[in-house]
Amino acid sequence: MPSPPTALRPLPFVPEISLHLADSSAGLFDAADGEFHSDDPPPFWAFAWAGGQALARYLLDRPETVAGSVVHDLATGSGIAAIAAARAGATEVVATDLDPAAEAAAGRNAAANNVTFSNKAVARPDVLLAGDVFYSPSVAAEMTQRLRAARRESTLVLVGDPGRGYFPERLFERVAEYSVPVPAALEETETLVTAVWRMR
Repeated sequence: MPSPPTALRPLPFVPEISLHLADSSAGLFDAADGEFHSDDPPPFWAFAWAGGQALARYLLDRPETVAGSVVHDLATGSGIAAIAAARAGATEVVATDLDPAAEAAAGRNAAANNVTFSNKAVARPDVLLAGDVFYSPSVAAEMTQRLRAARRESTLVLVGDPGRGYFPERLFERVAEYSVPVPAALEETETLVTAVWRMR
């Protein structure tokens, strides 16, 4: 899928972080003429999704959550939560994504924010982050399995979710809630109430 044009922009909700993002008038499939092809992932990384923004805000406001910790940002997208973890004092940050273009974008965004992280997953991180990953049944099932496996290893699991339809709320407790500005072209609204959840 063709990549949308991006520019480095500060985020109104997390002004400490700037990301290479598509224009606020762009939709997820605009670069592909409105078509989705399952063999070519859409450019999720070109947008600051509400769940990632909420996680970033939470970590920057409560740096003790990750300070001195090894942190893995799963399905990192733009890298926003990983960048916030690095800024908040994590000793090691790993940002992984199934889409190589997302890992490359996260790396560009890390450099723009003067932080570094790797994309080599660690066996047992202290903290596992996942922003906005419950958007489809298949992805939600896979993510739930991975997060529960990490939690069984005593990893702190934090998820940012704006009420996506496949979020397994029963497995989590809410630790924060925000009203996050989002592009109307992406979400058909200008703000999403978004929570940060800790896995039980």
